[in-house]
Amino acid sequence: MSSELEDKPQPLIEHLIELRTRLIWSLVAFFGAFLVCFGFAKQLFNVLVIPYKWAVTWAGLDLAKAELIYTAPQEFFFTQIKVAAFGATVIAFPVIATQIYKFVAPGLYKNERAAFLPFLVASPLLFLLGATLVYFFFTPMVMWFFLAMQQAPGEGEVAISLMPKVSEYLSLIMTLVLSFGLVFQLPVVTTLLARVGLVTADGLARKRKFAIVAAFVVAAVLTPPDPLSQIGLALPAILLYEISIYAARVIEKKRASEASSSEVAAVGDGESGGA
Repeated sequence: MSSELEDKPQPLIEHLIELRTRLIWSLVAFFGAFLVCFGFAKQLFNVLVIPYKWAVTWAGLDLAKAELIYTAPQEFFFTQIKVAAFGATVIAFPVIATQIYKFVAPGLYKNERAAFLPFLVASPLLFLLGATLVYFFFTPMVMWFFLAMQQAPGEGEVAISLMPKVSEYLSLIMTLVLSFGLVFQLPVVTTLLARVGLVTADGLARKRKFAIVAAFVVAAVLTPPDPLSQIGLALPAILLYEISIYAARVIEKKRASEASSSEVAAVGDGESGGA
């Protein structure tokens, strides 16, 4: 039968050996990518600084005077390590995801594997979409919001200037990328739950008002304490929730259609058998 498991039951020790093999390949991919990224850490950080340069331009400030600082001798070194680790995670993710799938796949039925593979592809694409939105829009928007709070020197006033630290800027952009990337997984998670029958489209629709409140609460926790980034994360989350409801309805209609076809086939087999 096509739905039967392809592998035979294995002792626990063989599963542990298989897990060790998958972990080794994942670690090799990560550390290999880390070494490459660390060699280009300064260039990678300069790429991450581009949204800040856009924000400086939007704020009408002199781009030549824009700078990031570090106040401890080791700060920029550890920042480069974080940049390399962040880049290595992104680069090695396809290998890590493949190793996870290879470890789990033998325990799945063929139809379950066929259903799982599209989500394995959709998940990194949605994460990339969220990261792209952060890089090209929300990071420069948030930095423009903070730059607008500066105060120029004048009569009776002192100059108040923003001088971001390299570590704090990296933490900001990494937090935004991870927050948006995780939130953009909402359609994948809800669609998987709908496939196994744990959630329904009507149930998701009834809980819409609670989801809206939860979106703003999660945005307040995950993003920096400014209204711009919090609203910027909450609104896409609400939109993705609506997409999840639509995806659940599509799955339910498909399941109902397959069930109806099976019933018709069973009735036809019964009639032919009776004849």
